[in-house]
Amino acid sequence: MSDEPERIAMPTDRLVDRFGRVHNNLRISVTDRCNIRCTYCMPELVQFLPRQELLTFEEIERFVRVSTALGIDKIRLTGGEPLVRRDLPVLVGKLANVPGIVDVGLTTNGMLLAPAARALFDAGLRRINVSLDTMDPARFERLTRRPGFEKVIEGILAAKEAGFDPVKVNAVAIKGETDEDVVPLGRFAREHGLELRFIEYMPLDAGNAWERDKVLYASEILDLLSRGIGPLSPAPDQDPRAPAVDYDYDDGGGRVGLIASVSRPFCGSCNRVRLTADGKLRNCLFALDETDIRALIRGGAPDSELAEALRESVAAKWEGHQINAANFIKPERLMHSIGG
Repeated sequence: MSDEPERIAMPTDRLVDRFGRVHNNLRISVTDRCNIRCTYCMPELVQFLPRQELLTFEEIERFVRVSTALGIDKIRLTGGEPLVRRDLPVLVGKLANVPGIVDVGLTTNGMLLAPAARALFDAGLRRINVSLDTMDPARFERLTRRPGFEKVIEGILAAKEAGFDPVKVNAVAIKGETDEDVVPLGRFAREHGLELRFIEYMPLDAGNAWERDKVLYASEILDLLSRGIGPLSPAPDQDPRAPAVDYDYDDGGGRVGLIASVSRPFCGSCNRVRLTADGKLRNCLFALDETDIRALIRGGAPDSELAEALRESVAAKWEGHQINAANFIKPERLMHSIGG
């Protein structure tokens, strides 16, 4: 077999499922490891994957090159916590330079962001989302089971200084736990020119503690912000394929996005597919089936076979995640091992 990588022709077809949804967004988990233990994401004690089971940077780059031939043009790197993966800016640079990729983003908990922000920006990263559920250090430690609130704030401000614009802050909204954080987070975002995004609490927690009564709904969040800070109106430039519905403050003081995964599922416009850190392809966050891309790559499969596996996975995608259906089945993988 030649050492020269196989070239596949750019096809005219795209990644389209049986419901007509076109997929151009690939979310790649680079590790299942994390330096915090958020209660809604992972258990306190967890056994991580052996490092040899993770896709290498070269394997990730190869799959991305195959994917671009099928219309993938946006990449988001996730974890676990992606910044615990050594030399992550190297991977960012590789992916940013793949022909056809127009956007590389990162979702991080921010703990390790401050010293890495400039290198990530210089490598070609342009979009960054930092997870922060509370402005109270004690509650932060209770939710994450680790100290480090100040490091996250430092990371957010370092990202701004490095040139990321906007810096987005993701907050998981849990009724009875983070209700009183909605307004302080809103004020913090306005003060620093951040774009705040609230995410409804989803059933992917380790302890099976999720209950519908614990979901702080998007409508309730919007009401809290409107009463506590000021009126908001739907943003005029909505992206119909984005998971968040955006609102602008009427006084021009910033934007808030609401990801209503439970109360208003956005499955009908989903354009995303996921690759786990151990190389499993998932066509939905809540998917019950996976395609083993790592086995194909390490087994010597040609690019055309990888492309066909991606095409088949997307084609088989279901209509929606069924959180609100009686027959909903929670996937075996937890959030940290899927990729946020």
